[in-house]
Amino acid sequence: MTPVYLDNNATTRVFPEVVEAMLPYFSEQFGNASSIHAFGSEVGGALRIARRSLQALIGAEFDHEIIFTSGGSESNNTAIRSALAVQSGRNEIVTSAVEHPAILQLCAWLEKHEGVVVHRIPVDEQGRLDLDAYRAALSDRVALVTLMWANNETGTIFPVDGLAELAHGVGALFHTDAVQAVGKVKVDVKNTDIDMLSLSSHKFHGPKGLGALYVRKGISFRPLIRGGHQERGRRAGTENAPAIIGLGKAAEMAMATLQEDGIRMAALRDRLEKGLVQQIGHCFVTGDPHDRLPNTATVAFEFIEGEAILLKLNEAGIAASSGSACTSGSLEPSHVLRAMNIPFTAAHGAIRFSLSRETTEEDIDRVLTVMPNIIAGLRAMSPFWSGEGATPDGFNPAYA
Repeated sequence: MTPVYLDNNATTRVFPEVVEAMLPYFSEQFGNASSIHAFGSEVGGALRIARRSLQALIGAEFDHEIIFTSGGSESNNTAIRSALAVQSGRNEIVTSAVEHPAILQLCAWLEKHEGVVVHRIPVDEQGRLDLDAYRAALSDRVALVTLMWANNETGTIFPVDGLAELAHGVGALFHTDAVQAVGKVKVDVKNTDIDMLSLSSHKFHGPKGLGALYVRKGISFRPLIRGGHQERGRRAGTENAPAIIGLGKAAEMAMATLQEDGIRMAALRDRLEKGLVQQIGHCFVTGDPHDRLPNTATVAFEFIEGEAILLKLNEAGIAASSGSACTSGSLEPSHVLRAMNIPFTAAHGAIRFSLSRETTEEDIDRVLTVMPNIIAGLRAMSPFWSGEGATPDGFNPAYA
């Protein structure tokens, strides 16, 4: 039985071409890019090529606007702390209730320990930002607005271009956590008011432990990690050359097939959602039906536990998730689904299927074959299941 991997928002398989590109930089080309001798200059040249590949993927105007980091979490922390440091006299942050823990936990810490005022903007039942509440939170006290490009659990896309423009209207900096968006949808920062953007290599078939922070030219910046001149003095530490080379190759590959991959994944996602809802009932798709990542489908199954579903799927050789990999160990419903006011009876049974360019029709068919029996079996054992209490076909009316 061939395993089916549908947890690509947690991490993706590193492409063989990416591994091949990385391998020489563990052995033959092992020099430190900061060294002036040939061993170092060869590696330095390869890093410049990788940086330009990522520049092209996100539409940055200059390659030096990209700072390599250890991943999305470091990029997010760097952006937030830098904005507070350089925006003198401003001590407020505007974010949303559905951000990744790398944003929300830092904001909570800053609020508790450093007196930073944090505005958490609510979302509606489809995960869309409350724009009236957002506008009301903006003032000349706001140092930074940090809002995700696309939600990691539901795939809902925020209108970051317009949100950044509104932030600039009050003199605030704008940062977006685009970890789930880069490599899946078109990103073109030079034609927006976005000041900073975070991304992570392993979300689009690059290696783990490597990310980047885009900082627009001219934006004041304060390093998080000091101790060396690397990354133009903005992030100290010897560059992880093999991983950076891998990120560059992954960016190049994503750029080459971005549009066609998106169309294909969206078609498979829609087929999966429609099949689950029609075959099973008493379940519904979460997120914005119109502005959503092409690869992400989170379906809430009423009156059963998501953990039990995942265990049964795993037994069938299928990998999925109950939400963010950073928080899936919790027994509580996802903070994202709670913020969307998903009914408690359904939020506990929400399963996220996240596809990649490698996902096949056969993978989707496997899920559609095994899921009805899994859900029926679990509901038969549930003391809360009566077969009543949902809409007749279980479908979210927003998707009709």
